[in-house]
Amino acid sequence: MNDSAPPVVWTIAGTDSGGSAGIAADQRAADACGVHLCTVVAAVTAQNSLGVERVQALPPELLDAQMSALETDLRPVAVKTGLLGGAEQVACVARWIDRLRQAGPVALVVDPVLRATTGAPFADEATLTAYRELLLPRATLVTPNRREAARLAGPGPQDVPALASRLRALGAGAVCITGGDDATPDGLALDWVDSRHAAGWLALPRIDTRHTHGTGCTFATAAAAAMARGFVDADALVLAKMATAQALRHGVAAGEGAGPVRAVPGFAADPSLMPQMSWGRRPRFAAFDASPDLRDLPDLGLYAIVDSVERVRAVVDAGVRTVQLRIKGPAAPGLRGLVAAAIGYCRSAGAVLFVNDHHALARELGAPGLHLGQEDILALDDAEREKLTATDGPLLGVSSHSLWELARARSLAPRYIACGPVWATLTKAMPWHAQGLDNLAWWCAMAGRPVVGIGGVMTVEKCADVAGCGVAAVCVVRGLGADPATSVPGFEAAVREGRQRGAGPIPPWPRSTL
Repeated sequence: MNDSAPPVVWTIAGTDSGGSAGIAADQRAADACGVHLCTVVAAVTAQNSLGVERVQALPPELLDAQMSALETDLRPVAVKTGLLGGAEQVACVARWIDRLRQAGPVALVVDPVLRATTGAPFADEATLTAYRELLLPRATLVTPNRREAARLAGPGPQDVPALASRLRALGAGAVCITGGDDATPDGLALDWVDSRHAAGWLALPRIDTRHTHGTGCTFATAAAAAMARGFVDADALVLAKMATAQALRHGVAAGEGAGPVRAVPGFAADPSLMPQMSWGRRPRFAAFDASPDLRDLPDLGLYAIVDSVERVRAVVDAGVRTVQLRIKGPAAPGLRGLVAAAIGYCRSAGAVLFVNDHHALARELGAPGLHLGQEDILALDDAEREKLTATDGPLLGVSSHSLWELARARSLAPRYIACGPVWATLTKAMPWHAQGLDNLAWWCAMAGRPVVGIGGVMTVEKCADVAGCGVAAVCVVRGLGADPATSVPGFEAAVREGRQRGAGPIPPWPRSTL
């Protein structure tokens, strides 16, 4: 196999004689995502932009023949299903997923095409049962719209998060119920994500267009392509949201009815397509504006992270003007006095102090800044999260390590979003791969907020490299050594040097970090 060859994705779906949805849309999305798409025809439709006139499912033996030919030469990393046509076809696909997985991991994205956009039904009760019993338990990700989710889930609570929970209970690894067909008062297009990594509403402004044919196919294929490129389901859904929004922007008329959406390369480096994600069932988001609001705060520059008041004094005396006090554990002896002393010392020296984790204490003592990890924010209730965005509260910094964490951090409009670890670090154990300078540069371009680079910055050379990515600050933890008075001037010079280089081009795609 050629190592430079693009990942292989199979789509097992129906044709659209009008060229808008089905395999035609899958091909456009796959090309936009840079993967090689193999097209397994499961059904043939006679349709145009106004409606579907006939659907003919292919016999299972023809499905077998197509997949058997591909298996020997073009084995998939991911498989996406669309219109299958009947219970026998569903059973055939399930057998093939088991067969392919005997040789290695294969992601399965199920787009349960149960009804045409025009209303024509594509699935009878036997087919629904086959989906529930055979495909959902094998699915890495299921991407129904709300009506499809309700049909698949059957009787029970019909609110969207409940539907997703019930589909996961049937065996799906992750569920994203797309909401492009449902209007919202705030003009947003909301998709509900329920996965092992994250749960919440994925949001972008709704695109006003009548040309929406093929959006579900585009979304599912883009998710499968992102998985084939190494992204976990929650990150793949962020990229699928971006690809689908871009495809809607490029929708065109083709016939008298709704025209096709058209995904094209470049969506993954377009800051205006970066979504936000809610922290739970409440769909609360910041303004969708790609321009950072720097607020009235001096340049963050070199950002020292320390674990004691003595170390706060040392780095501030050495010239650092942005400091984070990271004292772990709620029962640290004398914590209140330590935080108060650090706040007072930084204030007297004209430095900005961010208190790590202890949000209630930081607000009570009037700390200028507060830094929280995403686990800490998830542990808060809606009212407590609301306080984090109060204009009279501390400036907020939020950690992020993945695309879904970046999308979630954006919903709080924080003072900055930290991206890390840039390089492997021993400061704390974490499951994330190192971001590298390329991902850091992508974060800086896409976050819509100032970005802080953190993790493994042990030398002035690495400090300059991080600063050259366009960050608002470079975080240094252990790199300042035992004598900040000696080390700080070199790191500050490195920040200036890196910024003078100027940020390079935006990487066309981020890399997976999990």
